[in-house]
Amino acid sequence: MPRLEHSHKPGDIAKRLRHGPHVSYLRDWVYGGIDGTVTTFAVMAGVVGADLSATVVVILGLANLLADGFSMAASNFTGTKAERDEYEQLRSMEERHIDLAPEGEREEIRQIFRGKGFEGEALETVVNVLSQHRESWIEAMMAEEHGMAAVQRSPARAALYTFIAFVVCGSVPLLPYLARVDQPEWPSAIMTAAVFFAIGSVRSLWSPKSWWLAGTETLIIGMLAAGVAYAVGYGLRGLV
Repeated sequence: MPRLEHSHKPGDIAKRLRHGPHVSYLRDWVYGGIDGTVTTFAVMAGVVGADLSATVVVILGLANLLADGFSMAASNFTGTKAERDEYEQLRSMEERHIDLAPEGEREEIRQIFRGKGFEGEALETVVNVLSQHRESWIEAMMAEEHGMAAVQRSPARAALYTFIAFVVCGSVPLLPYLARVDQPEWPSAIMTAAVFFAIGSVRSLWSPKSWWLAGTETLIIGMLAAGVAYAVGYGLRGLV
C-alpha cells in the first residue's frame, strides 16, 4: 500500500526545510563495502586456488585490507574534491556572467523554463523573480544548465566512510582464517556471500530494484570476481 515518507503538515514542512537538504554518504559506505569484500575475497580465493598456506592467506588478506582500502579512500577523496572544485569553478563563471552579461543570462533562464512548459506571462514572471534574487538565480543556473547540486559532500567524510566500510566488510572473509577453524574456505565463502547480499540489499534504498534483486545482483558479481581469482590461482599453482 502506498505511503508517505514524511509529514506534509505546514509546521513539519517548515522544520524539515529549515535544516536544509541532507547530505548522504550512503553510496560511499556501499562502494567501500562492496570493493573491500570483493577484492579481499578475490585475493584470498587466488591464494587458496594456488594451494598456499592459511598464513599466506591471512598476510595477503590483511595487506589488501589496509593498502587497497587506503587507496580507494584516497581516490574517493580526490574524486569528491574534484567535484567540489568543478562546482566552485562553474559557480564563479555564472557569477561573472551575471555581472557582465545579465540579459544573456536572463535569456538562458527564459529558454530553460520555456523548455519546461512555461509560456507567456507565467514564463516572464519566473524570469523576473529569479533574476531579482541573485543567489536563487545562480543556483537555478547551476542546477538547470550544469546539472550541479547545491549540496556538496565533504571529501574527508566520503574518504573516511569508504575506508571504514572497506575494512569492516573486507575483514569478513578473513575471520575463519583468523579463528583457525578447520577447512576455513567454506565458512569464508558463505560469510562473504552473505555480506555481498547484504550490501546489495542496502543499495535498494536508492535504487528502483527490490532488495532481494539488488542483493542477488551484487552476490553474483562478487562471487564471479572471486571465481576468476580462484581460477587464476589454480592455474598458476604449479609455479609456486
